[in-house]
Amino acid sequence: MKIVQIIPGVAGAFYCQNCMRDREFVMELRARGHDVIMAPMYLPVFAEGEDIAMDVPVFYGAVSVYLSQYLPWFGNLPQFIKRFINSRHLLKWVASKAGTMRASGLEGMTLSVLSGEGGAQKEELDRLILWLKSEEKPDIVHLSNALLLGLAKRIKNELGVPVVCTLQDENSWINSMDVFSARKAWQIMAEKAADVAAFLPVSHYYSSLMQEQLGQDAKRFHVVPIGINTDGYLPSDLSPDTPVIGYLSRMTSSLGLEVLVDAFMMMKVNNRLRNLRLRVMGGRVREDVSFLKKLKQKLEKWHMQDDVDFFEDFGRGQRIDFLRSLSVLTVPMLQPEAFGMFMLEAMAAGVPVVEPRIGAFPEIIEVTGGGVCYDPNDAVTLAKVLEQTLLDRKRLEEMGRLGREYVRARFSVKVTAESVLEIYRKCL
Repeated sequence: MKIVQIIPGVAGAFYCQNCMRDREFVMELRARGHDVIMAPMYLPVFAEGEDIAMDVPVFYGAVSVYLSQYLPWFGNLPQFIKRFINSRHLLKWVASKAGTMRASGLEGMTLSVLSGEGGAQKEELDRLILWLKSEEKPDIVHLSNALLLGLAKRIKNELGVPVVCTLQDENSWINSMDVFSARKAWQIMAEKAADVAAFLPVSHYYSSLMQEQLGQDAKRFHVVPIGINTDGYLPSDLSPDTPVIGYLSRMTSSLGLEVLVDAFMMMKVNNRLRNLRLRVMGGRVREDVSFLKKLKQKLEKWHMQDDVDFFEDFGRGQRIDFLRSLSVLTVPMLQPEAFGMFMLEAMAAGVPVVEPRIGAFPEIIEVTGGGVCYDPNDAVTLAKVLEQTLLDRKRLEEMGRLGREYVRARFSVKVTAESVLEIYRKCL
């Protein structure tokens, strides 16, 4: 089967669940003999520190998307200038300067891209369709998320192939837009949803949310949880002498890192946890720099800076070693999440997780048995639950064992690939 997967590119500067999800899924399909092409949007696709779609053009290049949105005469520029603007070299440089991951200020471009042939980037859509028709000729096209739904109609009509779409955390992007733009975005997405053969939400929680937002029948939604390549994840000994709490995600306030630091500082006064350590991994973007500086100053004020480690590198090998050093992992996000790939990685290493009772976290913890949920979502409760978890050695080891067994059996990328291939076959 020939599959084109259209994926938004990112700079590779932080732990990106969607990027790693897509990379591992594509690698597994290729290992099964399928011809899978990754087509990057906006920026080159970086995962594990490498550009993983070097032989494919970048469509809707970030610079040209911006210029075509705000400069009406951009379409009249000579082609050699447009080629330079869309060149990989320039886009890599732009990616390295990325300062934010929020939709605020980008509402106009988001709505325009969602509008597809009716948006300001029609020329880019023409270029994508021409490439698909003349060079790739796929059997099926898979969109990485629903913010790309503006592409679906022309792909379906002009190539005559089905379009499927994964659903994961689009609401986080849209809900950071102004109220009017967010409402308009959901309206456009609901209209464009008719052009998609099947939606693949990553959890039951997110499936219900998106069914309501898009106004679509539940029969069009097929829950396919994220799967990881579990090879190489050796079990942690859960650090019996020096308990270690881990955090694996982008180092930013919105994902609860300050909440965790506050909880950690509360726990250090417990004499039974006086050797407690905190380890943080996941990268950052420019807007996180000032937040991290203030966080480290807080630790210094209370003379705890030597008890916390911040790791800059987060490649697969580094993550595996990092996880083996932990007793428990938590990413106390402030807003509901569609999934939590970091939870799977921790459980694959036999490390229990402690997460707020929001989004898909309870769903994952319930089926795996590999962790604990807490409520309310605040530093005091997190500190209390982490203390109880770390001081109950028997329970800690049991959760680690259950989580590891379940993830290896049910949340492997092999299971994900088989589920998605079955949906592809039904769509063809």
